[in-house]
Amino acid sequence: MEPPSASSDPLATAAGGDQPPILSINGISKHFGSLIANQDISLSLHAGEIVALLGENGAGKTTLMNILFGHYRADSGNIEAFGKPLDQHSPEDALERGIGMVHQHFTLADNLSVLDNIMLGTESLWQPFSRRSRARKRLRQIMDDAGLSVDIESPIRDLSVGERQRVEILKALYRDVRILILDEPTAVLTPQEVDDLFILLRSMASRGLAIIIISHKLHEVLSISDRVVVLRGGRVVGNARTAEVDRNQLAEMIVGRAVERPSVEARPAGEQLLALKAVTVRDRATRKATLDRIDLQVRAHEIVGVAGVSGNGQAALASVLSGLCTPDEGEFLLQGELMKRPTPRMLTGKGLARIPEDRHSQGVISEMSLWENLLLDELGQQPIWRMGLLLDRSMARHQACQLIDEYDVRCHNEEQPVGLLSGGNMQKLILARNLARSPDVILANQPTRGLDEGAISTVHSLLIDARNRGAGILLT
Repeated sequence: MEPPSASSDPLATAAGGDQPPILSINGISKHFGSLIANQDISLSLHAGEIVALLGENGAGKTTLMNILFGHYRADSGNIEAFGKPLDQHSPEDALERGIGMVHQHFTLADNLSVLDNIMLGTESLWQPFSRRSRARKRLRQIMDDAGLSVDIESPIRDLSVGERQRVEILKALYRDVRILILDEPTAVLTPQEVDDLFILLRSMASRGLAIIIISHKLHEVLSISDRVVVLRGGRVVGNARTAEVDRNQLAEMIVGRAVERPSVEARPAGEQLLALKAVTVRDRATRKATLDRIDLQVRAHEIVGVAGVSGNGQAALASVLSGLCTPDEGEFLLQGELMKRPTPRMLTGKGLARIPEDRHSQGVISEMSLWENLLLDELGQQPIWRMGLLLDRSMARHQACQLIDEYDVRCHNEEQPVGLLSGGNMQKLILARNLARSPDVILANQPTRGLDEGAISTVHSLLIDARNRGAGILLT
């Protein structure tokens, strides 16, 4: 499948029939130092069209959408929206022109109601009073038209993840957007919530809303989109009607080669490495059990999967096994030793590695560099630490560079703050920090969330190799 030229997009023209595009991105380039984020990218979008933007982690997808929404400014190129130039603009300018963006990580205030979150920033500070009654009426009309359902008086903290996703979309629709950008919209949704979201998106597209979706889930891309645009290394390398490609073709376009998925051979389980016996954890405020007499064991050469809808005890289970909370009842054993009051550092020292579900708040320290983050599980260990106190910075940086290369973390260099990485590359950094230590027990919470097809295959291979080596893995 040949990549399109930078100056034309025949597939988009066909998708839109004789109607001109409502959005034209022409020759956009963006560099961060020597790192090429976007290079001469062109694409267009028509009213009522759903376009999936695909690519490896670090391919430039989110950067391009952040340029469109006004978070970044392009080094060269131009954007036209609804027939008028959109240059050197801010997010406020983009919203005024009808372009909205729902980020991968929600930007909602938990202590405020749905109504307050949606109204936030839409009224002048000089306005003597808030027009809540008018806003409430308008919101209900938008929900009726779009087929959205959410309690607008409910505090955000009481909503499910799927309901919070709807609030983010409502925020955009309340601002009269006609182009909606969704960055990894299904990353934290259950299958039923994904189905509900797609029904909603199709309904909104049928009314003329144009949608751009960034996603790594190819089966979902094939289900929802009209057209796919593929980036690799910051450049457009593929453009196709979704109906004319399959998952394997898309995967090959994304990574530039055929993706080989690892095979799993049966292995007899070994000795018990981790066990929970009648473990109960209660919420500190309500005293309601979040884990109720849980029995669980993980043995060497074994991968144990934990299935269930998010919010049904997985977080409490991860907290217990990571040393972040102590069970109210029951026993936690690691390699046969009873863990009475374990701490994360104690468990790490006993060969346990943790890949947390929330990489931003639990997996990294965003303001610190890559090489510093790669040290977080090695505090006081030799040979990087001399006498447990003095850090050999040269050796630490050298080791970081090796891990960055081995795990294909796309970055400027090891000094770059982790917060500037894409979500997928942040995940690969966490995997590098944990798996490189050859741990005996691995707690892997959503280890492939936000990763592309090639990286998912690599992570699965790494976990299988760890199992074959003798590790026990708990996968949620």
